[in-house]
Amino acid sequence: MSIVQNKKAFHDYTIEERFEAGLALEGWEVKAIRAGQVHLKEAYVIVRGAELFLLNAHITPLKTASTHVTPDPTRTRKLLLNAAEIRKLIGKVERAGYSLVPLDLHYSKGRIKLDFGLAKGKRQFEKRADEAEKAWKREQQRLLKQRVR
Repeated sequence: MSIVQNKKAFHDYTIEERFEAGLALEGWEVKAIRAGQVHLKEAYVIVRGAELFLLNAHITPLKTASTHVTPDPTRTRKLLLNAAEIRKLIGKVERAGYSLVPLDLHYSKGRIKLDFGLAKGKRQFEKRADEAEKAWKREQQRLLKQRVR
């Protein structure tokens, strides 16, 4: 079950491969995510040392957050992945010029997981071509519906 999706990622990047990772979250963050108070639009994944981190994911704290905790909405959150997967990703990001882009936040067996993709940035003409292709497919569907009636 999806919580939030990063639709802008598919517009700006070509996704080559998808991965699923757990997130190291605090209690107030889990409550806020369950309430739908999360945005991935400007978020990205970076490599530090031999670990992956999610940056700029905005989790708005709930009004009922505890008074002894000072919530930071855009704090750096660690991604929990298998060591072999991390090594593979580090190699591709450093050598091949790929980026790691968060795509989707969802529940899996009661836990909150992040889908992120190994992505290459699109150039402006590629974005325009994709947009034109989507518009043409919408037009085809519209014409087919009219013809069936």
